[in-house]
Amino acid sequence: MVDVVKTDQEWQDMLSPLAYKVTRKHGTERAFSHDDFPKEAGYFSCLCCGTPLFSQDDKFDSGTGWPSFTQPMAGAPIGESIDNSWFSTRTEVHCAACAAHLGHVFPDGPAPTGLRYCMNGVALTFHSD
Repeated sequence: MVDVVKTDQEWQDMLSPLAYKVTRKHGTERAFSHDDFPKEAGYFSCLCCGTPLFSQDDKFDSGTGWPSFTQPMAGAPIGESIDNSWFSTRTEVHCAACAAHLGHVFPDGPAPTGLRYCMNGVALTFHSD
């Protein structure tokens, strides 16, 4: 269930053009185009609603050019849906609190989950502990 609801104009007014394209229109930022996040302890929240989603402890360097995580934080409102764009079937990941598109999850990650949550950096905000 989506808890944060705004009009399209309200999202456009609060987000940068790239963040709006990615989070509200299911876009993707170019690989290696987002500033690298700090390495210190902390967590990543949804840019659109501030909901905590991923822990720094679960972040890894996938070499893909996008921030990658092995799993969401316990209890994080992560939703998934099927994405049939780009001539393939992928699993889209979104913030269930505000419906922001975050990225995709793939079954090629490291232990302990074997998953790679490949997120758009522009859709996340880092918070240090």
